[in-house]
Amino acid sequence: MRHDDPVNEQDAGRAGHDRRPTPDQPADGTPQPAGDTALLDPHGPDDEPQVSRRAVTMVLSGALLSAMLLVIMLVPLPYAVQRPGPTVNTLGKVDGKPLIEVDGAKTYPTSGELRLTTVSVVGGPGYPVTAADVLAGWLAEDEVVLPVEAVFPDGTTREQIDEQSTAQMTSSQDNATVAALQELGYDVPMVLTVSGVAPGSGADGVVERGDVISSIQPEGEERTQIRSFSDLSAVLARTPAGTQVTLGVVRDGSETDLSFATMGHPDTALGPAETPPGSLLGVLLDPQVEMPVDVDFDIENIGGPSAGTMFALGIIDTLTPGEMTGGEKIAGTGTMDLAGHVGPIGGIRQKLVGAQRAGADWFLAPEGNCSEVVGHVPDGLRVVRVGTLGEARHAVDAIAAGDGGSMPTCEASAR
Repeated sequence: MRHDDPVNEQDAGRAGHDRRPTPDQPADGTPQPAGDTALLDPHGPDDEPQVSRRAVTMVLSGALLSAMLLVIMLVPLPYAVQRPGPTVNTLGKVDGKPLIEVDGAKTYPTSGELRLTTVSVVGGPGYPVTAADVLAGWLAEDEVVLPVEAVFPDGTTREQIDEQSTAQMTSSQDNATVAALQELGYDVPMVLTVSGVAPGSGADGVVERGDVISSIQPEGEERTQIRSFSDLSAVLARTPAGTQVTLGVVRDGSETDLSFATMGHPDTALGPAETPPGSLLGVLLDPQVEMPVDVDFDIENIGGPSAGTMFALGIIDTLTPGEMTGGEKIAGTGTMDLAGHVGPIGGIRQKLVGAQRAGADWFLAPEGNCSEVVGHVPDGLRVVRVGTLGEARHAVDAIAAGDGGSMPTCEASAR
């Protein structure tokens, strides 16, 4: 008999019995078909677990909390996450065809690897990140979480970003081709047409869109005829900011001399030690280049300007006898201008990790990124600092000869 159920005790007393009805026979004595659980005592036998309102409430609360957390983790956030991206060997092949194909000059077989490096970006217009992505980025040592406006200009669409990225990749390939051919001694004539003027610069109101630059003469120096961007860049590299220059241009078919002061390089986060020397004209140029050799690139799903240096080295290796790499695995990054200058890029730390994961032993880093490199080089990867295509080529030659340890490093530049 159950002594913890007063209702059943009272019922048993009135019936004159000292025990409860059996499960097969209810209190009124009406026989119950065996196995009909629908008519059993709702409290169940003594050894059956009880389900309380508190337990139900806790279960429902837990389910609601889990649902809320799931929603929060899936809500888009205004951040972008940078991660190590894939690397591509510029000396390799794509679907059986060389990534770099040259027409109009003799090419040579080679081996080894010259790997361009990339950064994968999660977030931005069209691809928002969630709290889960951001949390994973904060916890990962090789990822960085940034406000989305620090990565993508405010108000831009995914289509605009993709178009800009593709245009930057095309420009980097053109610049790499010109720089590589000039490095190899080819004459690469070009016409430098002004496409815009920087507001507030000395050239503002003096130089006009459509002017074709023909010569330049800094104050106190001789006039230099301009046949390529390298000619102009070499003069400006040794000309201090604020120097008065006479710029020869062709305007409406007539030669005209324009006089104004040069401007300094824009302030960057790189610091004075890593700011390029010399000055700028303060104009945007649209070069029309006469290529003595045709170079095509077979590469997809990668955009931006940072592959220029590795493209240029790949062209040089393709056009010169022997293995420039000596069979070594060399990765790197850096923009390339028409004069062969290696420019800084974003995501250098993620690219270092990507290079290590791809099995590279050496990494060519722009000197403008050295402050970000120091203290963040993955184990087993050795970094060489480069500022020009000539320096990058020399570094690859030294690595192939087993003398890479003598090349300048970012640690040395930080001292």
